[in-house]
Amino acid sequence: MSTKMIVSLGVWATLSLTACSKPSTTPSMGELLGDSVDGYTEVSNSRAITFPQDHQAHDDFRQEWWYLTANLTTKQGEQIGLQWTQFRIALSPDTPDVTSLLSESNWSSNQIYMTHAAITSKTLHFAEERWSRSHPKLAGVTPKPLTIKIDDWQWTGTDNELFPATLNVNSEKFSYRLALQTNAPYQLQGQRGYSIKSADGSVASHYYSQPFINVSGTIHLAGIEHEVEGNAWLDREWSSQFLNKSQAGWDWFAIRLDDGSTLMLFQLRGQTEDEASFYSGRRMYADGSGRNIASSEIQLEAVDWHKIESQRYPIAWRIAIPSEHIEIRTQALNSNAKVPLSISYWEGPISISGSHKGQGYMELTGY
Repeated sequence: MSTKMIVSLGVWATLSLTACSKPSTTPSMGELLGDSVDGYTEVSNSRAITFPQDHQAHDDFRQEWWYLTANLTTKQGEQIGLQWTQFRIALSPDTPDVTSLLSESNWSSNQIYMTHAAITSKTLHFAEERWSRSHPKLAGVTPKPLTIKIDDWQWTGTDNELFPATLNVNSEKFSYRLALQTNAPYQLQGQRGYSIKSADGSVASHYYSQPFINVSGTIHLAGIEHEVEGNAWLDREWSSQFLNKSQAGWDWFAIRLDDGSTLMLFQLRGQTEDEASFYSGRRMYADGSGRNIASSEIQLEAVDWHKIESQRYPIAWRIAIPSEHIEIRTQALNSNAKVPLSISYWEGPISISGSHKGQGYMELTGY
């Protein structure tokens, strides 16, 4: 299958955009991720997340991802942001008819994998993308050792566990080889891993995080090899409907504060300014404890915008959570950190000032 065919299949068919009458019109994230769940497994608040089983793929759900962001420092003191995300997308439910059809060929699959990798410094930003059908020799998620891969872009864990792990990515413009370690318990987002994505509770995901990862390794950037170390954050989510069609996109923050705690926060925006946003957050500690933060407790305001080509992105924010005694401002390390791949979005490292200092990552979609 050619790259052009895979991209076309992945973006327009896989993400169910056939209802869009004008291919030249940029679809909202609600249109990308908001189709009905007919035929797919639905997210349920009665389903418990279990380890290590839920590190593996969930082919009966429409979409999922393994998502790592890292704030690193070179020996020369330069700040580097790094992102790796492997997506799994089902083309169709696993019905008996589909299973029978696919069994006719070892190369046929109703599962597509897509991986995004990016690296960001104060002056440079590069992003690459790979697509593949699911196949043991090409892409997928396998146990013992837990391996999440497309070709030679690979996360390799230990036995059936995500950690300790190595992460290897090689591209023409950059590469990295990292060692990832953690002893912290996983954090279950939302209600024991059931994360609501709308005020009416109509859409949700299964969602857990590991925000306490120590990283060391090497990166190649602009023809130079650097030894790096720092901290990383892993998010795991799966669902058959992440948004509803009235939602335009999200603003997501992974923040590491100087008191040792971390903060996950997201805003899901409506299609128009008249539609209220939905907020959710959780403050987390390395011993596994944490507190969910309700939508009504969160104050989020964009305070600076940056234009990239025809799009404007809110690259600085004021975040206030009075119940947590938090009032901070975020600032992008590199304002030009747009990821111009099949699905375009802004994503990059941020610094924190105000009531707390720190570092983190920000993702902006639907602009």
